[in-house]
Amino acid sequence: MQDAPAQTVTHHRESVISWWVKLVVALLALLAVGVVLVTNRWLSDRFTEVTRNRAELRLALYSGNMISELQRTSLVPLLLARDPELIEALINHQYAQTSARLISFQSEIGAASILLLDREGRVVGATNRTQLGMNQRAAPHFVEAQRVHDTIFTVTPRETRGFDFTYSRAIRAENQVIGVIVVAVDLTKYERAWAGLQDAVLVTDSEGKVLLATEPRWRGLPLAQALEVRDAPSAIRRALQGAADWAQEPPDAYLSGEAVMKTETRVAFRGWRMITYTAYDSVRERVNGVLALEIMGFAILLAVTFYMLSRHAWSRSVSYQRESAELRQLNVRLQREITEREKVQKNLEVAELTLAQSSKLAALGEMSAAVSHELNQPLAAMKTYLAGARLLLQRRRTEEALSSFQRIDDLIDRMGAITRQLKSYVRKGGEAFEPVDMRACLSSALSMMEPQLKARVVRITRTLPRQPVMVMADRVRLEQVIINLLRNALDATKEAIAPQIDLMLSAGETATLTVRDNGHGIAKLENVFEPFYTTKKPGEGVGLGLAISSGIVTDLGGRLTARNAEGGGAVFEIQLPILTETAKAAE
Repeated sequence: MQDAPAQTVTHHRESVISWWVKLVVALLALLAVGVVLVTNRWLSDRFTEVTRNRAELRLALYSGNMISELQRTSLVPLLLARDPELIEALINHQYAQTSARLISFQSEIGAASILLLDREGRVVGATNRTQLGMNQRAAPHFVEAQRVHDTIFTVTPRETRGFDFTYSRAIRAENQVIGVIVVAVDLTKYERAWAGLQDAVLVTDSEGKVLLATEPRWRGLPLAQALEVRDAPSAIRRALQGAADWAQEPPDAYLSGEAVMKTETRVAFRGWRMITYTAYDSVRERVNGVLALEIMGFAILLAVTFYMLSRHAWSRSVSYQRESAELRQLNVRLQREITEREKVQKNLEVAELTLAQSSKLAALGEMSAAVSHELNQPLAAMKTYLAGARLLLQRRRTEEALSSFQRIDDLIDRMGAITRQLKSYVRKGGEAFEPVDMRACLSSALSMMEPQLKARVVRITRTLPRQPVMVMADRVRLEQVIINLLRNALDATKEAIAPQIDLMLSAGETATLTVRDNGHGIAKLENVFEPFYTTKKPGEGVGLGLAISSGIVTDLGGRLTARNAEGGGAVFEIQLPILTETAKAAE
C-alpha cells in the first residue's frame, strides 16, 4: 500500500521532465532558425557590399587605363600633321619613304596603326603596307577631318561585330588641305584583358550602344537588347536559381541564367559609360559556408542535449545499484585506509630523517653561494689592480705599482674578513663592534667599487655632512652592505639613458644612508630581501646580496628598507642608531 504514492510521484516527475525536454528542443529549433535567417541576411548584405566595392575599384582602374590610352593617342595626329617630311611628301607626291617613317613613329608612340591619306582619300602611307592604295574618300574620319581645324575622333563599325576607333586630322599647307593623317586606337586589347576575368565588362557610348564587351555578341547592340542575348534557362534551371536567390536581394540582371550584380561608372570621354556584371556565386558560397557551420553547431548542440538527457535518465537507473555497491565496498575501504595509515606513519619517520639531512645540505648550499657571491667583488678588483701593477712595472713606475700591491693586500685582508662573516647566520654577536664614521665607510666602499665605476659612465652625486656621523658597528660588515647596494644600483642602471646614482648621508635621531638610482625600479617589494630572490639574468646573481645586507643591518641594531622612487628607480635606506657623546664616553 505504501508503494502507490511513490509510483504516482515518480510518474508525475517523469511527465514534468518529458514536458521540459520537449520545450528545450522546441526552443533550440526556433533559436536555430532565427539565427540562420538573421545571419544569412546580415552576411549577404555585408559580402554583397564588399563585392560591389571591389567591382567599383576595378571599374575605376579599367576606365582610367582606357582614358589614358585615348588621351595619349589624341596628341599623335597633331604632331604628325606638322611633320615637315610628311607635308613635303604630300606636296611633291613622293611617298617612297612615307610608310617607313610612319612605322618608325608607330614603334615610338605605340599606336595601333597610322594611315596617311592624300587629298583624294587614297592611302599613300601606312604602317600596314597591305592598305596602300586603298581609297577612303567616303570614310567618316576622312570627311570629318577636312571640315574642321582640329583632331577628330571617329567610331567606325566593322564588317564583323566590333568597331574601329581612330583619331584623324587634316594636314594643311598654305591653308589648303593636302592630306589627312589617321591614327587608330587599339581598345580591343582591354577587351582581351577583361576576358580573363569572371566579371562581364562592357563600354557603351552616349546613346547606350555597346562599343566594347567581353561578350562578342553584345558589340553594336543597345544595352537592353544585348542583355536579352542569352541562353534561355530550362525550367529546372529556373527552379534552382529561385531556390538559390531566396535569401538575398533581387539580382540586378541575369546573364546566361546566372544572377549578377550591376556596377556602373561614367567614363570622362564623350558620355561613354562602363558597366560590369559580377556573379553572386562568390557571395552565396561565402554565406553558405558560414550558415553550414552554424547549422552544424546547432546540430551538435542538439545532439549533446539529447545525450545529456539520456545520460541523466541512465544515471538515475543505475544510482540505486551504485549505492548498494558502495556500501559493500565501504568496509573494504576502511580496512585499506587503516593499513595505509600505518604505512604513512612509517614513511613519516623516514621523511623526518631525510628532511633533517636536506636541511643540512641546504644550509651548506647557502653558505657556498654566499661565499661565491661576496668574494667575486674583491677578486674582480684584485684582477684590475694586478693588470695595472703589471703595466706600471713595465713602465718602471715602482712606487705606483707598490701602491697597487698594497691595495691587493688590503683586498686579501677583506676577503678573509668576509669569510669570517658567514657565522653571522648562526650568531647575533657584537664583539667586533667599534665606533665607525659612516662617511669613511662610504669612501672606502666607493674605492672598492672604483674598477666597476670606471668601466661605465655613471654620474654619482654625494651629499655628506661636514661633521663625522658615528655609529657603533662592524666596519667590514657595514662596508659590505654599502658595496652590495652600490653594485645593485649599477646593475639597475645598465639600460638607463643617463645612469645616475645619488648617495645621501644624514644624521638626526638616526644615521641614515640613502642610495637612489634611476633604473627600472623593483617589481616585487615584498620579496626583495628574501634569499635567492633576484631580477637579474641567470649567471649574473644568486639573490643573496640584499638578504645578507638586511641580516647585517639588523645585527647592527638598525634596519634596511627599500621603495620605488616617484620619478622612477629604486631607493634603499640604511638606518642605524647614531653614536652620541654619552655613548662614546661610556665606550
